[in-house]
Amino acid sequence: MSNVVDTKLYDLLGVSPSATENELKKAYRKLAKEYHPDKNPNAGDKFKEISFAYDVLTNPEKKELYDRYGEQGLREGGGGGPGMDDIFSHIFGGGLFGFMGGQSSRSRNGGRRRGEDMVHPLKVSLEDLYNGKTTKLQLSKNVLCSTCNGQGGKTGAVQKCTACRGRGMRIMIRQLAPGMVQQMQSVCTDCNGEGEVISEKDRCKKCEGKKVVKEVKILEVHVDKGMKHGQKITFGGEADQAPVLINFSVLIFNYFNAEGICLGADFSILE
Repeated sequence: MSNVVDTKLYDLLGVSPSATENELKKAYRKLAKEYHPDKNPNAGDKFKEISFAYDVLTNPEKKELYDRYGEQGLREGGGGGPGMDDIFSHIFGGGLFGFMGGQSSRSRNGGRRRGEDMVHPLKVSLEDLYNGKTTKLQLSKNVLCSTCNGQGGKTGAVQKCTACRGRGMRIMIRQLAPGMVQQMQSVCTDCNGEGEVISEKDRCKKCEGKKVVKEVKILEVHVDKGMKHGQKITFGGEADQAPVLINFSVLIFNYFNAEGICLGADFSILE
């Protein structure tokens, strides 16, 4: 197909949109040999780009999407793989990787996100539900360190991890055979997936660079008369805190059967 909406991937391989599969393979092998990291350590990004272009253009389904719709076709068709944000940024001039199933540490660490739900069991009796009851519940939660204001260290001490370029993930591409590459993604061991590092001497003494500390909180829970299955009691802002996490509400779900004496309740923290 010579009438295509975008030629960036073809340009990377130095071929025309009408190139045959053999021509694509020949062009890729030539470039892969020139830019392979073993031969040219500084050309890692270039090698990833040409490998990605070759993968798309030799896959009939991906190629058709790209030829007809360009970048948008790959976006909606899922024509990439996890952790490829840097490659698309180079090729198309912007992050295209939200659609690829990968998530860079920037979206993990630089934006607001919800954490894991917390569940705490709370036992109530049939008598408690009939008469109503007030009880206390002790929670241990993470709160932002007041000493460093959740920064983990001195102002300006937090640096972007150079090993993963602040992504929290490291990507390796290994050539298995001519025209065949393997992409591997793993959590960066230098920053433990945070995308940031703080030198030991600059870390906060109170939280040890973790940005949060443990706090014990006592909640007073009012079980109203006649509460039924699925009813909720909400406590605003009583979940874990973190530099980029939204505070959640605490929910208590009561459940029982008419014949039971001891009733249970699930204590959940949800957004």
